[in-house]
Amino acid sequence: MKEELKKLENFATEIRYHTLTTLNHLGFGHYGGSLSIVEVLAALYGEILDVTVQNFSSTERDYFVLSKGHAGPALYSTLYLKGFFDHDFLWSLNTNGTRLPSHPDRNLTPGVDMTTGSLGQGVSAATGIAYGQKIKHSPHLTYTIVGDGELNEGQCWEAAQFAAHQQLSNLILFVDDNKKQLDGTTDEICKTFDFAEKFRAFGWETVRVDGSDIAAIIGAVEELKASSSPQPKCIVLDTVKGHGVPFLEEMASNHHLRLTSELEERLEQAAEEVRQGLEG
Repeated sequence: MKEELKKLENFATEIRYHTLTTLNHLGFGHYGGSLSIVEVLAALYGEILDVTVQNFSSTERDYFVLSKGHAGPALYSTLYLKGFFDHDFLWSLNTNGTRLPSHPDRNLTPGVDMTTGSLGQGVSAATGIAYGQKIKHSPHLTYTIVGDGELNEGQCWEAAQFAAHQQLSNLILFVDDNKKQLDGTTDEICKTFDFAEKFRAFGWETVRVDGSDIAAIIGAVEELKASSSPQPKCIVLDTVKGHGVPFLEEMASNHHLRLTSELEERLEQAAEEVRQGLEG
């Protein structure tokens, strides 16, 4: 078990490294919210999801929707590491004519199940996928990641109510509770209160875990999958925006960065430190 966990932690480090280097190569992008979901992506694509290059065209598998589509760079790095495309494809992020836009597009990018970017809509799409799976009596699950700022959108809560009413126990939603959004902290913009309590009030089976702890994330998923409750499932991830890069974690506004020469140098050094950690 320790060996498997170490592999998953290394996988997370690889995702973080390639997310940083890809954004550094581009010169701008969504650093903070990409880095805060690295560990949950490592858990999903390293252990939980039954999604591979070989079975992606099949409907008989799990589905994943990145509702907070601005974190696409982290998902793209994950898909690259899983063999969905090569490194040149990865480094085409957000360039003219790319098939790798800043937000996921299922019609352009291999490995993407749902186009997202307009916040709130991915949660609804994931709910619809899970509903379809239930109608077909599929044994597979749908997973989605929603941002804490994204939950300002009323559409998210309409989907949450529908999922509870339809008893979509095959839907597992992760809340990336990194406590910041585009214009400031979530408490400053629109106080969130306790997401775990809110989802429970909406009829969801809910747990809260440390979003940087891969073992805890996997344990929470296993616990909820084993539950006999017909309720949809929610895992609130206690995360830090910009996680894994100390100076980014402390930066007040780290949602989207356009690199100055000084910031570029610091981020290149951060990527190198992540790479050295991987080698170690």
